[in-house]
Amino acid sequence: ATLVVAGCSTRLNPFNWFGDDEETIAAAPGEFTNDPRDLVAQVTALRIERVVGGAIIHATGLPPVQGYWQAELVAQNNELPNQGGQLVYEFRVFPPLLTRPASSVQSREIHVAHYVSDEALSGTRGITVLGDGNSRTSRR
Repeated sequence: ATLVVAGCSTRLNPFNWFGDDEETIAAAPGEFTNDPRDLVAQVTALRIERVVGGAIIHATGLPPVQGYWQAELVAQNNELPNQGGQLVYEFRVFPPLLTRPASSVQSREIHVAHYVSDEALSGTRGITVLGDGNSRTSRR
């Protein structure tokens, strides 16, 4: 049964799930974004975790200084794949209220997660998370 499933192109095939992420050049944020938050300066990691009923998108961002808050992955197109089969999310954060020092990389990292249903994943060939200076993509 394992060989039959491995040869299939269904979502039940464990080898047909999202792979490692790769860094890409940042694409433009959504044209009609009503979100007042900034894009995180850099997206440093992206991981897709399979769960019952969908997946969890885990992303790590790196702002220039400490103190950024209320981070969230915001869907560009209402969690519907675009024409290339991509789900695109913007990594949005509020800047610090007070001036902060840059400090170490580990102390500035921001981790966010977002659940995506199986319905939203149907027809999806990849997931992209946008930052200000770069983006990361995980493909099937």
